[in-house]
Amino acid sequence: MTPSARSAWFRTLGQLGLILLGAAVAGLLVGRPWPVVTLAALGVVAWHYLRLRRVLVRLTARQRLPPPAGEGVWNELDRLLHRSQSEMRARKRRLIEMLRAYRAAAEALPDAVVVVQRDSQRIEWFNHAATQLLRLRYPQDLGAPLADRLAPLPLAHWLATGRHAEPLEVASPWTPGATLSFRLIPYSENLWLLVARDVSRLLQLEQMRRDFVANVSHELRTPLTVVHGYLEMLDPDEHPEWAPMLTEMQKQSQRMAQLVEDLLTLSRLESQEGLAYEEPVAMAPLLATLRREAEALSQGRHEIVVEDSAGVDLYGSAKELHSAFSNLVGNAIRYTPAGGRVAVRFRPERGGAQGVVLEVADTGYGIPAAHLPRITERFYRVSNSRSRESGGTGLGLSIVKHVLHLHQARLEIASEVGQGSTFSCHFGAERVRPRLLEVS
Repeated sequence: MTPSARSAWFRTLGQLGLILLGAAVAGLLVGRPWPVVTLAALGVVAWHYLRLRRVLVRLTARQRLPPPAGEGVWNELDRLLHRSQSEMRARKRRLIEMLRAYRAAAEALPDAVVVVQRDSQRIEWFNHAATQLLRLRYPQDLGAPLADRLAPLPLAHWLATGRHAEPLEVASPWTPGATLSFRLIPYSENLWLLVARDVSRLLQLEQMRRDFVANVSHELRTPLTVVHGYLEMLDPDEHPEWAPMLTEMQKQSQRMAQLVEDLLTLSRLESQEGLAYEEPVAMAPLLATLRREAEALSQGRHEIVVEDSAGVDLYGSAKELHSAFSNLVGNAIRYTPAGGRVAVRFRPERGGAQGVVLEVADTGYGIPAAHLPRITERFYRVSNSRSRESGGTGLGLSIVKHVLHLHQARLEIASEVGQGSTFSCHFGAERVRPRLLEVS
């Protein structure tokens, strides 16, 4: 209670006491004190009820009258109500201004923004860009089912996945050659935010980048082959003083040639929407090949272990799968110090699933957790100096990711600094087939 309210309360009690005291004195003078005091008390109660009724009428009618001058608890209550109303109206104005500012910002966005009711999936609100990209009409489409209004687009099943919906890219049925990207964002208990943007220009630039990389890599292949061939013809024994330079030149030319080959491979994988040719992939000879490659690359510096507990084969592209698995094994060898262990395991999926997993585990340097989300990006390196020393191109894991994507598989990475890393390739049941028996 504020000091002014406390003072008004005591003042009102004092006035009530004086009234009752005066009534008692008047009653003694006329010889009937109690009836007079009772009438005075009833008069005071009636007056307070009248003041209470006045306050209730003001609140019900939402009147905003200036507080009356004077003292007493009712005048203080009027002043408090007036102040509370003023503060509430000020907050309401600020909220309205913020709402208008947010709505104006949403209207100014170049992306289509649609507020959707979560349960009924009806349109609550949309900005101006939605009228252009999605052909929504205001106000006719307010309250309409979103999937019905965007019927040319395959959104019904995608919307049904709710908060687990992945970003969706589809061709625009209204603008030839345009591609729309959709994202569904649950931002409250009852509302979703549908964001759609035209990514045609981005896709075009991405395709131009891929074409440029592929063309440049293809053009570099021939001159690099020529340079590498001439370097091979130079004998360091004939010019001992040139030996260090020739060795380094040969090493760098081989590294550049490998980089060009990896770029061409990655460009080819990125341009594919599916596998051009699929076949049964015999895993036993493939695992044996991976063992030989690991031992050749390790040159006895590591312990190499290959385990095959799955007992099945895969269905896909033997060439692509070998490229992906070989990249993982090569990385494990390169980034594991001498004396370490590299294990290649082909095992069933855990948890009762019907898929299989090929994992490559090492006891190498490990990868800090902050780098794991970006480790499969092209040319991304955790340590530039270590990657150059090992001869890596920075494209291996990107190639692995694209190969697995073409096989509807996924890559999982678990790593701890100083303890090593495990790269797991998870294949679904649709990619598993019984192992073919070899005829001797």
